[in-house]
Amino acid sequence: MRDAAVRLRYLDEVLEALFPTGGDRNGDRAAGGTARTVLPHRLVPRRVVPRAWWHAALGRRLPACGASGTIETHLSEVFDRRVRVVVHVRPARRANRKPILEAYDSSGLVAFVKIGDSERARALVRHEGEVLRGLADRALKVVVPPTVLHHGVWRGLEVLALSSLPVPSRPFTSRRVPAGLLASAVREIAALGPRTGQATDDSPHGDPYAGLGRTAAWHGDFTPWNTAAGADGRLLVWDWERFAVGAPVGFDALHHFFHQALRRMPPPVAARACLAQAGRILEPFGADAAGARRTAAHYLITLAERHRRDGHEPLGSPATWLNPAIDHLECLL
Repeated sequence: MRDAAVRLRYLDEVLEALFPTGGDRNGDRAAGGTARTVLPHRLVPRRVVPRAWWHAALGRRLPACGASGTIETHLSEVFDRRVRVVVHVRPARRANRKPILEAYDSSGLVAFVKIGDSERARALVRHEGEVLRGLADRALKVVVPPTVLHHGVWRGLEVLALSSLPVPSRPFTSRRVPAGLLASAVREIAALGPRTGQATDDSPHGDPYAGLGRTAAWHGDFTPWNTAAGADGRLLVWDWERFAVGAPVGFDALHHFFHQALRRMPPPVAARACLAQAGRILEPFGADAAGARRTAAHYLITLAERHRRDGHEPLGSPATWLNPAIDHLECLL
């Protein structure tokens, strides 16, 4: 099934959950209409926005029933003002898929809202809320996380509203984060302890690294699209739902490199590159060459184990991308 069809099928489920048909259809006109438009087009679904008159050229309207008892009315009550939402149409094959909303009032963006709509997504959203509340009590000098504006449950869905971070307005090509800033952020995150929130366990069962002093924290999804350099020289960091404590220092740096590599090369080549470059990647954290290779192998194993537990293998079977990269390192592990 094509990605667009999968997205639209999931979108139908999301809209039914967020704008249930049990809502007050008679209030639709008073609310200015609850019809939606898929942008940029139903064949390339990326966002669902409130219908505007000029959307007629983009295709048929997408009904979203009810003007009361919807996520919009709930968020309006939470923020004590009328709120309209934009729904992001996420890739439906992702293991951690969940509805992501932008909430707007008359003056602009109010919050980004994550909706936990499955057992796994609810756990991740709850965990991120706990982590971010813990970070609010820490004196961070390098990393800037979002602030929790609201965390609660609505119609059985976990609802986490987060502040937007001040991303500088500059061309995408100039947004590359300096290596020194990334390293400083990795060190600051690594120094965070258990009181930052209940850590998820991403370590393999029967972990062969248990005695190697795994005391550091890691963000867990420290990628180029979850980070940005702020105007004040600090690093803006989103998506803390995979935060965990008990990893070697440098896991986040390896994760950042590996996911950059995956944008340019297939998973088996990216895994080999991660191992080959481990010494350079982990040099800022004091690792020697052998220790860096062990840490990189451990990171790749941990990532494969995460995918197994999620029940989703976006890189394919570990036999195709992980084993060829680390089998020759068995004597080091």
